[in-house]
Amino acid sequence: MLTFADLHEQNHKITELSNVFLYLAKERPMCDTACARDLFFEYKKLVKEHMELVDQKLCGKLIAYSDQEIKNTADRFLSGSVEIRKIFSKYVKTWCSEKDGVLTIRDHAAFIEETQEMFALVLDRIQRETEHLYPFIRRLEGGERLVA
Repeated sequence: MLTFADLHEQNHKITELSNVFLYLAKERPMCDTACARDLFFEYKKLVKEHMELVDQKLCGKLIAYSDQEIKNTADRFLSGSVEIRKIFSKYVKTWCSEKDGVLTIRDHAAFIEETQEMFALVLDRIQRETEHLYPFIRRLEGGERLVA
């Protein structure tokens, strides 16, 4: 079973990883460390898993309702997911070699700028989930703990 506590824990971990990675990445030599690389790939994995979970378990559940307002809410979050995935995929292709498991930073300033923008996009999504989607589901389901 999926609980709101599980979702909040995922959100906290993603936020923590993004903060630590951004701190390390500001110094160019740090980007080449195994620590920074591992943080980046863990972040990438957790974001992907979280987005899939929210899309399938939460939005998928909302789509099944007959009420149009509920479906519209699910559609907005699903549309946002599609856009974030597209942007994230382009970002990852630009700045890392997944096959080799390394960051490929040719222009550090551009990398930092795009990373800050990408991470802000993900953090904004997490904030919208926390402030809008989770309370919406709580009101619908009348539950405080179980989500799906």
